[in-house]
Amino acid sequence: MENRSLIEQVKARAQSWLEGHYDEETKNEIRNMLTGDEETLIDAFYKDLEFGTGGLRGIMGAGTNRMNIYTVGMATQGLSNYIKKTFEGNKKIKIAIAHDCRNNSRLFAETAAGIFSANGFHVYLFEDLRPTPELSFAVRHLGCQSGIIITASHNPKEYNGYKVYWEDGAQIITPHDKNIIREVKNIKDIREVAFNGPKENIEMIGKSVDEAYLKMVISMQLNANAVRRQRDMGIVYTPIHGTGVHLVPEALHRFGFKNIIRVPEQEINDGNFPTVKSPNPEEHAALQLAIDKAKETGAELVLGTDPDGDRVGIAVKDHDGTFVLFNGNQTATVLLYYLLRQWKAGKKLKGREFIVKTIVTTEILSIMAEHFGVKHYDVLTGFKYIADMIRKKEGKETFIAGGEESYGYLVGDFVRDKDAVTSSCMIAETAAWARDQGKNLIGLLREIYLEFGYYKEQLVTMVQKGKEGAEEIRRIMDDLRHNPPETINGANVMLVHDYLKQQTIDQISHLRYQIDLPQSNVLQFVLHDGSKISVRPSGTEPKIKFYISVNTKVDRPEDYQEAGKLLEERIKMIRKDLKI
Repeated sequence: MENRSLIEQVKARAQSWLEGHYDEETKNEIRNMLTGDEETLIDAFYKDLEFGTGGLRGIMGAGTNRMNIYTVGMATQGLSNYIKKTFEGNKKIKIAIAHDCRNNSRLFAETAAGIFSANGFHVYLFEDLRPTPELSFAVRHLGCQSGIIITASHNPKEYNGYKVYWEDGAQIITPHDKNIIREVKNIKDIREVAFNGPKENIEMIGKSVDEAYLKMVISMQLNANAVRRQRDMGIVYTPIHGTGVHLVPEALHRFGFKNIIRVPEQEINDGNFPTVKSPNPEEHAALQLAIDKAKETGAELVLGTDPDGDRVGIAVKDHDGTFVLFNGNQTATVLLYYLLRQWKAGKKLKGREFIVKTIVTTEILSIMAEHFGVKHYDVLTGFKYIADMIRKKEGKETFIAGGEESYGYLVGDFVRDKDAVTSSCMIAETAAWARDQGKNLIGLLREIYLEFGYYKEQLVTMVQKGKEGAEEIRRIMDDLRHNPPETINGANVMLVHDYLKQQTIDQISHLRYQIDLPQSNVLQFVLHDGSKISVRPSGTEPKIKFYISVNTKVDRPEDYQEAGKLLEERIKMIRKDLKI
């Protein structure tokens, strides 16, 4: 009965689009859905797209739960209404817009530009695709009140998205996100959206912003001498068909690296991502062409950025010629260690410096920061929270770097989002510094583990699509929240951090402690042996994620391999216990 009621509701919503002011192509797509598979119709219309940790994101097509010019239009009009209320009295409201390489990205960017223009704003529209971090930079550089980028990051080709930035160059957080959604929901008819504003309100931007951004990227360099000595180190770079295609090689060149090797097949900007199944640098297959090129040319380091240029994956050649892929935690570990070492060597540590990481990112970052006398802060998953911490500490403390396990890093604060352009340069500099001392990043990582503890992490992702999938994810979270395990892999669960209830529960004393972070549907279980398991639904995809972190102390180099096997077995048993 409930399912039939849902079907009738979505049919009514679909019918309202057929009778509304929508183009004929959209209406034909809806007619096909009405006479076809009910599941497709339900998924297209059962809800409105909402802002999650990555903003508005969804499959492209007709429907309220799809990315199309109408959902983009309503989001843009709602955002415009909110901006006008927030900056009432501002004579010239300015907005920056960028987009990635995905299908329809330029169409959505131009649609948004026309709507902002119709609302009386001055619009800076990038002439062609640009990386997400450059959009973040441009918002502050051009004195904008807001900005958007059309991107779905590393999602499959059928997706697109819409990320909103505020005047500080960071992605929106509460209360702005909820207020914008409220404004969008207040729009009851597409006729309320002001499309096609005057062209004179839209200013094309490009090279001058590129130069200003690159100047700041180059200013992050810490050891030009090491780079100069290792300038011929072979670096293979792939943009995986995306926005890093021009700026990353240019930035590496300006850093001083002379042997930058390209992957021509993946330099073609194509939203269908023809050379990969998924344009995600977390996945081995996405970097395979680059690794093959590195083997062919004798290069030592592989860098691959995702389509919108904010995340970077790396592979490092070992002494036997094989390439080892680093996960996001490992890359963050060597990068942060290098930064802390260089800041200390340069006598730049004055006791006011800090780093930021997300709650699901490796704890070794905090341990290293403490060792160097640097403060560390944990924030919720989503780089917007790292940016918010930078904003809160601005003028009081000095930000060194931030990172998250999902391959996103930020060095310096001139960008307020993860930045694969700067990160690629700093990772390459770290590799040059290590090479200067006769080792590679693999050897450097091993030395870090021997000094601070051997940490191993694994991410387990369960995909649950559609309405039924969302209900299954909800059931899993409810069960873990109301019936938390007492032991996992034979180790007692000591603490349960419930970020939705904003409290920590001590399972031994049963005392409760307040968590001073915003509400979020995340659970963490801290075990007696130091292991930590975090569980959270994705904010942008139909997935539930389990983050497993284990660690042990290794006193002697000869024990390193055995310790790794022990940690792998511990992860295996944790997964078995949790049935994931």
